[in-house]
Amino acid sequence: MAFRGPRVWLWRWRRNPLRRRADVVEGWVVLGVWLLTLLAGVLAGLMAARSVAQGLARERADWRPVVAHVVAGAPEASAGHRHVRGGDRGWAEVRWRVADGSVHTGRVRAVPDVGTRVTVWTDARGHLVGSPVTPGQAAFRADLIGALAGVGAALVPFTGGSLLRARLERRRMAAWDTEWARLGPQWGRMV
Repeated sequence: MAFRGPRVWLWRWRRNPLRRRADVVEGWVVLGVWLLTLLAGVLAGLMAARSVAQGLARERADWRPVVAHVVAGAPEASAGHRHVRGGDRGWAEVRWRVADGSVHTGRVRAVPDVGTRVTVWTDARGHLVGSPVTPGQAAFRADLIGALAGVGAALVPFTGGSLLRARLERRRMAAWDTEWARLGPQWGRMV
């Protein structure tokens, strides 16, 4: 195992007669990539989380519960394709009235007994929507999507930097091969 002396911070920027131009370039590339990765990840994560949280809060504010009445059971239940026992929830057609007085119909999962009252959620136009998420669920979703977006955004500069460092490494190795080809034959005569 090779001995590596104590780790020296910022060694690429210190004065050293053995320091090559490629070492300085790689040092700046590494610094820039890490800063860009951190900045891109944090900003994308925060923006995505904020956008999701605002959208879910808007849904909670705009969506309203409405009492609807079951007007017909599911056609597949009445046709005998599926057994629905009393009290079981199946697809049922419901009718409800919105604030402007218009009547809407739709299909929801409910007890398919005609006349049963069910609560459905509607948007501002009176169309059926799912029930809005709770503030806790909204915070969890926003945080999760923000974290995923941040990681995804951070991968872009990190991958680009890794590819650039690999290219710099190949060029450095090619330069060392060239130097060794030039100086290697002289090495044996010096001993």
